Amino acid sequence: MSEDQRFGLARRVTLADPLSLDGGGTLAPVEIGYETYGAPNADGSNAILICHALTGDQHVASVHPRTGKPGWWTRMVGPGKPIDPARHFIVCANVIGSCMGSSGPATVDPATGAPWSMRFPVITIRDMVRAQAMLLDHLGIGRLQAVIGGSMGGMQVLEWAATYPARVRSVVVIASAARHSAQNIAFHEVGRQAIMADPLWRGGDYYAAGEPPAAGLAVARMAAHITYLSEAGLTEKFGRRLQARPDNLNGAKSFGFDADFQVESYLRHQGISFVDRFDANSYLYITRAMDYFDLAEEHGGMLANAFRGTTTRFCLVSFDTDWLYPTAESRSVVHALNAAGAAVSFVELSSPFGHDAFLLDVPELNRVVDGFVRAGEG
Repeated sequence: MSEDQRFGLARRVTLADPLSLDGGGTLAPVEIGYETYGAPNADGSNAILICHALTGDQHVASVHPRTGKPGWWTRMVGPGKPIDPARHFIVCANVIGSCMGSSGPATVDPATGAPWSMRFPVITIRDMVRAQAMLLDHLGIGRLQAVIGGSMGGMQVLEWAATYPARVRSVVVIASAARHSAQNIAFHEVGRQAIMADPLWRGGDYYAAGEPPAAGLAVARMAAHITYLSEAGLTEKFGRRLQARPDNLNGAKSFGFDADFQVESYLRHQGISFVDRFDANSYLYITRAMDYFDLAEEHGGMLANAFRGTTTRFCLVSFDTDWLYPTAESRSVVHALNAAGAAVSFVELSSPFGHDAFLLDVPELNRVVDGFVRAGEG
């Protein structure tokens, strides 16, 4: 196995066939940025698709080209990890609508020669999955050993199981839900309005000026990041501790509107660092796709209908401090799977990290995924 195969090979492909969209119309051509790790076995039965979350990308276990930081799931993917390039052919694709190589508002509309901007069609989670299926067809992968993802990635996993059941042997859905709640939609709308209220947004046509709506996007990221954490985690990490200022080592209050509290400084850092790697319009499009997601609605209003007759194995994982996608959301999916007669296992893990636990150091999650994936091999 070559070093590229072991640690990730970055690729980009343009697919000429049009992609039919849930919102009507088509998208063509379809550009997809993706990475692969490992190599397919003789019959191609070892392929695993990893689906990323809202602000994730295809750089799941390799150095990110913009930030220089390790991949977002190196705890789960890599030599000796539950998803191992020595055993699996691993594919992770940037979702359409995003900004890391796949078709999105920042890519060029061939009809105009300029970025799509807000002329890019509104897309859904199911559209993202259809584009992934087109990529797998291009790669010659007929059936997947597993599809695995957390958060928005888990939504894609559920959509895979519902839309392409014959192509998926097993799935792992982590910290996710089968539809977005009113609270989820509300938080997203705050973020979108922050972006659109930034004067530099210019109705989405900011690419030529080279001045993106950084302030609005940073605020959107700050608001969203709060939902990824838990109160206990924030209290333990920051509490009400004040910043230690150079002019006052005792960290006294400034009685102004600078970042007096450590948690304020942390959120500002999260917002500022985010704008260096993500496109504001992509944030609008992807959050809207998540808000539209409702798997039961796609199947006559009954979630069990999405999985009726399936032979796919399911594993669902939730976290006890996740209030963005609480355990009750996973249980409702499990109940639907039971009603459909599907093979399903479920576990709620304890973690102080809130929703972000699926990205952080939770050894129990690795053991669950490793055991489930190995049980489906052979």
